[in-house]
Amino acid sequence: MNQPGATFVTLTQNGALRGCIGSLQAHRPLDQDVRANAVAAAFSDPRFAPLKAEELPRTRVEVSLLTAPQPMTFSDEADALRQLRPNVDGVIFIAGQRRSTFLPQVWEQLPQARQFMAHLKQKAGLPADYWSSEVQLQRYEVQKWKEAPIP
Repeated sequence: MNQPGATFVTLTQNGALRGCIGSLQAHRPLDQDVRANAVAAAFSDPRFAPLKAEELPRTRVEVSLLTAPQPMTFSDEADALRQLRPNVDGVIFIAGQRRSTFLPQVWEQLPQARQFMAHLKQKAGLPADYWSSEVQLQRYEVQKWKEAPIP
């Protein structure tokens, strides 16, 4: 737990996203990274209001430990899409100052590589059909631990 680690903490309620914040690069001890990202997912995810105490009983926690991101080499978007491994790869999309990521778990909602990439581009604030020679992709894998659902 004292070794550097990069984690994402995802909060859900009844299967719906309630907060997700993380680190793409290991820059602090694992226990500190999990703690900081859990607090940020609960109180600082700009997509959601801060978590309230009464929401805790129905909030589930998932922690994803990321491997170091690896740059991908590809000739064009079709080549990049062919290389993606659904349900295995987390992807970091970079285009100039724009950047976004999806954890491998997102493949559950977006199982087709083209659809996954289109949403990743939109998350970065770009059109779904955007492509440029400046696009960089990195991929990573995760180990994840998920809180059991309430019976």
